[in-house]
Formats: sequence, C-alpha cells, structure tokens
Amino acid sequence: SAVSKCPEVPFSSEAYRISATSRGKELRLTLAPLGPGTPQDLVFRFGMSGSFRLCPAAQLPRHAHLRFLTRESPPRALCFVDARRFGSWRLGDAWQPGRGPCVLSEYQAFRENVLKNLDDKAFDKPICETLLNQKFFNGIGNYLRAEILYRLKIPPFEKARTVLEALKDQEQARRKKNSSLTLSKKLKLMRENPDLLELCHTVPMEVIAAEKNLFDPDHSDNYAAFKNWLQCYLVPGMSSLRDRNGRTIWFQGEPGPMAPKGQASRRKRTRLKADPEALTPKVATRVSKRRPKAAAKPPKPAEDEEEEVAARPRKGRSHRRRKVTTAPTLSEPKAPVKAKRSLRTTARRGRGEAGGP
Repeated sequence: SAVSKCPEVPFSSEAYRISATSRGKELRLTLAPLGPGTPQDLVFRFGMSGSFRLCPAAQLPRHAHLRFLTRESPPRALCFVDARRFGSWRLGDAWQPGRGPCVLSEYQAFRENVLKNLDDKAFDKPICETLLNQKFFNGIGNYLRAEILYRLKIPPFEKARTVLEALKDQEQARRKKNSSLTLSKKLKLMRENPDLLELCHTVPMEVIAAEKNLFDPDHSDNYAAFKNWLQCYLVPGMSSLRDRNGRTIWFQGEPGPMAPKGQASRRKRTRLKADPEALTPKVATRVSKRRPKAAAKPPKPAEDEEEEVAARPRKGRSHRRRKVTTAPTLSEPKAPVKAKRSLRTTARRGRGEAGGP
C-alpha cells in the first residue's frame, strides 16, 4: 500500500505457491513460482495488531498493507493487515539476529539456552521483564507472560535468576528420580507438575490447538472465546502494574520485591505536581469509589472525573478540610471583596487622596 514504509516486493509470476514457516514471533513466507523463476522469501514481524486475512479483492480491509491476488473470478486477496503499523516485513529468508530458539518448535534448545546463561545480566531483572527478552524467550509476549506466571503463582517482580536457578536443582533431582521411567510417564509427570520453562511451551500450544475457535476472523465471537480462555490477562479482579519498559503486567497477589515504587497513572502524576500538599499515594490495585460527604461543589466535566477520583485525598484530610471550610452558624456575612475596595477608595477620595488607576 502507499502508506506502508516496508520494502517493495520485487516478485512477479503467473502462478506461484505461498508457504509459511514460523519461529518465535516471526513468520517466513516463501513465494515459489510454479514455472520458471526464482523464489522470493519475506520475513514478517506482526507487532501488536498484524495478521493475515483472505478476502474478496473487491472488499479489501482497511490497513491491508500487502496483497497477494488470485487469478480466479472474482479474485481474492491474501492481505497482511496491520492497523497500528507496528508490524513489518523484510526481504530474504534470514531470521532476525539475536533471537533465541523458539519456545514452540525448538523447546529443548530453548530450555538449554536459558539454563546455561543464567549469569547473563538479563536475569538481573524482574521475571516479568525477562520473559519478554526474545534472546531467551523467543515467542513469549505480554498476554502469555501474565498467563504463565499466574498459573505458577510467581510474583511478576521476583528476580528472574531467583526463579530460574531453582529449576536447575529441580531438573537434576527429577532426572535422578525418573531415570527408570518410560517416556510416556515422564511426559505425564511434566504435564501434571510443569515448571516455568515448560509452561512457556505448553501455554502457547493451547492457543494454537484452539486457534480456529479463538482467532478465525470469520467467527464473530472469536474475541469472546479468547477472553474466556484467559485466566489472568485483562481479567476483572486482577492487579496490574507497568514494568520498567512501560508494558502492563497483570497478576494476582503480591507483585514481588522488585516492583516499581510509587507508581501512578499519568493523569494522577499531573495532579500531584500541581498540588504540592497532596499525600504521595501508594500503589493500589483499584481506585476507591468512596466519595467524601463534602459540601456542595459545582459539577465537573465528565473528562475530569477520572482525575478527580485518582487525586482525591484520604479520608482524614477531607475530614479536616470540611471542618475548615464549614461556615460558623452565628457569624455575620462578610462584605464582598469588591465592595470593600470600593469603600476604601471612596474614603480616600473624601480625604483628598489620589486613588489607584
């Protein structure tokens, strides 16, 4: 499409076959001519919203940035659709350098790559941040990390090395204990008592096994099915914090010792800077819906309601503030400020003094 910044695809053929291979978060398409010609490879990254869709050529979806057309009548188009344009493709068959073994197709190599490199500085970070490092966890994304940690009840901001070093000892003990077991019994034990690295393989496999129900664009309820599969990510009642990369992690229970301190939403931070007397809020999983029984105030616009709730002072402060602002019942009404100024000006003029401008 004209708005795409990805490279032109220098390929033309009367008839060709498209095949695909995935590895982690990348997909390689191969365009192979059925007659003379040289195959063309493209490697895709999907970003947050990229996907492929097959549709009538006369009804192209919005943001269809690359189209492969059929010769049938009427023609159809296989489209790479990406509304946010975070996705991309590049020419050639090479996977992006620096990505580790795939958690799905290269599980054993993936597991060994993690356990033998635990001295890497990447494992000094919280486990929720390390799980997004594609050098070691190629294929794990934001919703998968939340689901994996939730199933094992691992705090997301526990140090990654602390979590993973324990797997070394467990693996050695398990090998000694299960050395006489058959392969089928070993697989059964692994399914019944999975560790974190095993869930990095099996949880994505659950999605793949049910992908027609979860992600088929022709099913109107596909997103509802995906939401029903989720146990933690975006689930009501779960807590959430932003990690140091700005990505939101969903979890249940305590966040862990490396959780960010004093975290607040952007609108709340803006309000706190404007009010230096406001108390520093603690990280909370929910915004309280309790409203103080304050005296009548003028209504605020709807867009300010969230800011008001987020920056509301604690009960003690609002109670003190009400005591201060409550008018005494026996006091005489005070003259308006403008009236006072006019009386003083009149007095000065009566004494022959010069008034202000």
